[in-house]
Amino acid sequence: MRAMEALLAHAAQTAALEQVAGRLHWDQETMMPKGAAAQRAEEIAAMEAMLHARRTDPALAEMLEKAKPEGAVEAASLRLISRDYARATKIPAALATEMARTASLAHGVWAKARAEQDVAGFLPVLDKLIALRREEAACLSGETRGPALYDALLNDYEPDMRACDLAALFAAMRPRLVALRAAILERPAPPAITGDFDEAAQLRLTREIAVAFGYDLDKGRIDLAVHPFSSGSGCDSRITTRVARDDPFNALYSTIHEVGHACYEQNIDPRHHLTALGQGASMGVHESQSRIYENQLGRSLPFVTWLHGQMTAAFGPLSTDSPAALYAAINRVAKGYIRTEADEVQYNLHIMLRFDLEQALISGDLAVADLEAAWNDRFLADFGFAVDRPSNGMLQDVHWSAGLFGYFPTYALGNVYAGCLMQALRHDLPDLDQGLVQGDLRAPTAWLRENLQQFGRLKPPRQVIEDAIGGPVTPEPLLSYLETKFAALYDL
Repeated sequence: MRAMEALLAHAAQTAALEQVAGRLHWDQETMMPKGAAAQRAEEIAAMEAMLHARRTDPALAEMLEKAKPEGAVEAASLRLISRDYARATKIPAALATEMARTASLAHGVWAKARAEQDVAGFLPVLDKLIALRREEAACLSGETRGPALYDALLNDYEPDMRACDLAALFAAMRPRLVALRAAILERPAPPAITGDFDEAAQLRLTREIAVAFGYDLDKGRIDLAVHPFSSGSGCDSRITTRVARDDPFNALYSTIHEVGHACYEQNIDPRHHLTALGQGASMGVHESQSRIYENQLGRSLPFVTWLHGQMTAAFGPLSTDSPAALYAAINRVAKGYIRTEADEVQYNLHIMLRFDLEQALISGDLAVADLEAAWNDRFLADFGFAVDRPSNGMLQDVHWSAGLFGYFPTYALGNVYAGCLMQALRHDLPDLDQGLVQGDLRAPTAWLRENLQQFGRLKPPRQVIEDAIGGPVTPEPLLSYLETKFAALYDL
């Protein structure tokens, strides 16, 4: 067997085991008995120990040295396996195992603290998670302080991206977002949708919408979770949603968002399944798919025109009695605490808050004990009203309980990518709206599959976006889209 073939076989088995590990996390957040948390933490820790041993196997170094790739696919695989090996060998096995164990336990602690509005109950495990992540960042960067620590963590989610570059991007976006929000909030808000929406009917409708966006339920499933997420890849790509009887948009748009993630994974070229290439290129690219499905397509007037008919069939007459009224309600800009429920104008401001706070936590400039006060102060300054309870503040997101420091900024980067992609998509599909008004999303989802999703990690993140749009990435398409859309909605 060629050394390259042996390397690919080793990587395929590792990828399969990673999917098994992911299924443990999926079960933990959907179906696991509450009393199983401690045992599950040990199971996840054991799995991580085994995976770390495979990722750092000395035989890998020999295979990497001898491997001679043939063609672009093998060359890309070698590049990624080499990168992953270099990263893994910098992390001690004991640290990798303890991080997995602590993050597993922390999820249950966070969920309980969130339900009970108990920040103090969450802080000790959060403090431990941050200490472990700092230790990991020091191993990866060779530094013990400074911006290199956060950059090392960011690199796990957005390879070759630096915090200073994101900070510059966000600084360029922020003034126009703040000005647009201010102009909108001076106008009267359209009526919100009201009513009591049967949970079973909501779930039936979410399945219909998921299928309309191309989600293959023979290779996926939809379950309920405290915080919606997607899990898996290839032929087993699952999503979760959540349901509120007084807010059907929560379930509908959480589902569309997660379907964007899952369709990306389902649409990767099957030849790449269970290989180094068989995942999304980065979390920023991943978020571009979830956000373009959710926002530019799912919140557009043509799609909402179709959705109005589906909702009326599911729930009976709506308080918003026309497609235009439903469109205004879905895109309503109003005060709110929750990132996942935020409108398109304010969403990125939520991300900028988290980005700055988590950098301060990793650098040590912000103590965990002071996080709640720092969050509340920043939220008041950014949004103009006070946080009323912890579940609407620092306890609302699952990410920090999982140790995912460096993940949050990829949401805003994904929005920028989505703006660029939508501009290119509309250029190539001038009749797009004619399909959307019928609930027919085959043309835009096929465009995304052919121009981006099929490649998986074959191309580096920025390249796969630039190849799809035929030019450089800038925030201008996103900002122009938002200004045009909301100027029309609010008669600015």
